[in-house]
Parts: sequence; C-alpha cells; structure tokens
Amino acid sequence: MSGHPVADVSIYLQANSGTEPLIVRTNSSGTYRFPALREGVYTLHAERDGYNRATFGPWVLGPGQGKVVDLMLAPLKASTQETSPSPTPPPTPQGDAGRGRKPEFFDEPQFTVAGVTDSTSLGGHGSNVVARNKDALAQETVSLSRAAPSTSQPAASVDSERSLRETADREPQNFNANRQLGKVLVAEGRAADALPYLERASRLNSGDSENAYNLARAYAAAGKSESARTSIRALLARPEKSVAQEAGLHHLLGDVEEKQGDSLAAVREYQRAAELDPSEEHLFDWGAELLVHRAAEPAVEVFSKGNRRFPRSTRLLVGLGVAWYARGSYGQAAQCLCQASDLNPADPNPYVFIGKMQSAGTIASDCLAQRLERFARLQPENAPANYYYALSLSKQRKSPVDIETLAQVEFLLKKAVQLDPKMSLGYLQLGMLYSDRNDFPQAVSAYQKAIAAAPELEEAHYRLAQTYRRTGEKLRAQQELQMYQQLSRKTEEETKRQQHEIQQFVYTLRDPASASQPQE
Repeated sequence: MSGHPVADVSIYLQANSGTEPLIVRTNSSGTYRFPALREGVYTLHAERDGYNRATFGPWVLGPGQGKVVDLMLAPLKASTQETSPSPTPPPTPQGDAGRGRKPEFFDEPQFTVAGVTDSTSLGGHGSNVVARNKDALAQETVSLSRAAPSTSQPAASVDSERSLRETADREPQNFNANRQLGKVLVAEGRAADALPYLERASRLNSGDSENAYNLARAYAAAGKSESARTSIRALLARPEKSVAQEAGLHHLLGDVEEKQGDSLAAVREYQRAAELDPSEEHLFDWGAELLVHRAAEPAVEVFSKGNRRFPRSTRLLVGLGVAWYARGSYGQAAQCLCQASDLNPADPNPYVFIGKMQSAGTIASDCLAQRLERFARLQPENAPANYYYALSLSKQRKSPVDIETLAQVEFLLKKAVQLDPKMSLGYLQLGMLYSDRNDFPQAVSAYQKAIAAAPELEEAHYRLAQTYRRTGEKLRAQQELQMYQQLSRKTEEETKRQQHEIQQFVYTLRDPASASQPQE
C-alpha cells in the first residue's frame, strides 16, 4: 500500500463477449499496454504472488477510444501468504467446514452491507416512472432465479411414485420408501405432501443427512420457517458436511430469511454461500438480493464477478445489465443486455428486459434496436417480440410523418394483440397511433380494448378522456378523467406501500477505488 510501482504483475483483459482473455505483464515501472483494442465491454484484473487480486470493470470502450486504468495491489496478510493460491478449494477437514474461513479462491468483496433502512425518504433515481421501472426490473431479475432449471434429480415416473407411496403406506417403518417418496415429492414442488413422509423418515433415522436436507427444503417451501431454520442450523452444526453442502445450507437459509422479511440476514447467508461455493446460482442470488434492495453498486460488483467466472450465463449478464441500469449507467446496461441476448438468441428473457428499459424512455441504443428486431424475426408468433419491436421502431421514426415506419408499427401492434388479446399495452399504443393521425373512432376502440384487458391501466383512461374531449363528448371525457385520477391516487399509494416494504441496504465500500467506476 506504499504506492510504489509493481513489476511482473499479470494483467488480464477479459471481453464480455466470452473470448479468451488477453494477458500482459507490467514492466519495471509498473506499466502495461493493450494495443489496438476493438470497441466493447471489458474487465481488467491484476494478479501477482503475495498480493490481493485487483479488479476494474466492467467498462465500455467506444470506437477509436483509449483508456488509462491504474490498478492498486494490496499486499496479502502474512497468515494468507503461507499457503500459495490454488484455483480449486482444498479438502475440508471434518468439523472445520467453512467455520470462520473463506476458501482461497474467493475474491473478497469490496463492500460491506451494514444494515437496512426504510427507503421511502431516500428518493429514486430520476423520475417516478423511471424509479418504478428500476424496482420492477430488479424484481423481475429475482424471478430469473425461480425460473432457472432445477439441478435436482429428475422426478420419478407416475408409476414409480405410486409404487413408493404404496410401500410407504403399507410399511410405515420402511425408512427408504419414506425418504425416497419425500424426495420425489419435494423435487416436484409438492412440499406439503412430502412432509409426512420426510418427517417419518427422520424419526426412523435422524442421522441421515440427505433426508434431513430434503426435510429442511420441504419446511422452507411449505412456509414453515421456524421448522426450516431449526433443521438447517442443526445440519450446519454437523461435522461431516462438505464445503458444497454447507454452502447449500446457507443458501437455503437465505431463502427462508428473505421469505420471513429479514433481508439483512438473507443477504449475509447468500454471501456466505457464495464465499464457500461461488457457483452460478449462488453468485446470481447474492447479486439479485443486493439489487432488489437497491444496493446497485455492490450488485454490479457481484454480477461482474459472476460474469467473469461464468461468461456463458445469460442471467448473470442480465443481472449485471439491470444493476448498471439501476445505477444510472445506461450505456453499460445496454452493452450487457445485448451480449446476454447474443449468448442464446432464442432465450426471450434478455429481449424482454431490453424492451422494458426502452419503454421507460431512459435508454436508446442501436444495439438494443437491432436485438429487438432479431427477437421479432426469430419469434414472429411471440406477442412481446412484436410489441417491443414496434416500440423500438416508433422511437426510430425519422419524422412524425414517416408513413412507412408508422405502417410497420401498426402492423406489429395489431399482430401482438392478435397473438395476445389481453395485451393491454398493445391496444394502448394502437390508440396513441390512431389518435396521432386523428382517427378518433379507431383510437376510442383501441383504448376501450386496453381498459377491458386491464381496467386499472390509468394511462388508457387518461388518453381516452383526451380523445372524448377532442370529439366533443364532454361527459364521457369527465368520467374517464375522474377514473384516471382515482387510479393515479391508488397507484401512488401502492407505490409508497411497496417502497416502504422494500428495505434498502446500507453498505460501505472498503476500497474508494471501487466507487470510481465509469458512468454514462
């Protein structure tokens, strides 16, 4: 930390496109250089024996740009220099699995979550619409965790389940039948059905770790939080578990704490799980928990670490993009989401996030427009694909009288609502399009369909009121305006309630350099 240059440091430059990193070494004056780089999103990290790893990024390099990045290496403490770093975790002795010790491959976070606070007085980033959109996207990022493919064993067939159930009912003292049936039911999402069999198996053999873990999962899924906590903590106290097993228990405990509303305890359990086993799942859930509680800067750091470790993970890149968006760094957000959509062009999730960011009016990018066009081309029978591409084209209009683009927008919107007659936003956009060209009968019809699909869509009532006013129907205009005002008050109250319920993490940065990431 004395500030002198360090020679022979390995500098890795990783492009978020997933290509192999470029590697150079610092010279005697501690300098390094990567010549002739293409535009893109990059992450730098520096490594040298005897020093902590230093990281900068991700950051965006534009066409023809250069960038100077100074990296600070902190010397390792003496106790950690005795053992040379290993890319894989060492075997864990029995009785010492992760107690007070982090695996050597874990990259220490540069932040500390110190507490939580009521966020109602802290304000949003930008307008209320943008702030609400950021919160909504954070919540949708969390939903990617629930939608992720399960890593559990395939569920048993109907015949196999029936056979296990018959055996367990006929032979209630049969440990294996009760354990296996409970495991199958948990894997199928039927936790309440699984509990009697898993509890019976636990009474028959309380020392079986697999059954105890499945019982804890069932308690958690069934909403029996205290029983889940008790079971998980009992398993954590057992000496024979592996590092991966302990990480899974901390992750499960994080799920329980979050459901119970103890967000601070939840994020610490997710962090512990990621420290012990930095798997894709553990890193994603840690980052998502930070993001949903408005800790955007730490979320950027965690998702960045996850992206470096799992460059082919679509949801980690989506999470990173949403974290940059929450922080107000819209250029980085666009780059990450474009790359996420490129990893698996058939996956609709990145496109939907792109579309929702664009619909808020805060982000515009050629790469986003190109991805939404590809979404509509690859999935022509997907209603959101047509809808979001229509919005993108509408924003690209060369002038208000760009008839060709308007015709394409109208075609796409009509197709979207035909594919999904409940797509209220599609009808709303059609109404706005018709209103702009003074086709008031069509506009009224479209707004009415939007309201029929979503009666609480306040903007549809407002625009319908304006259309009635322009056609001289003053009574109807007044009725719709009153409805709009009622819904607006209700929306504002609901927004305040949700903001009050979301506890915001209070965090401190350990290294001031980590707060100097580039912003748009």
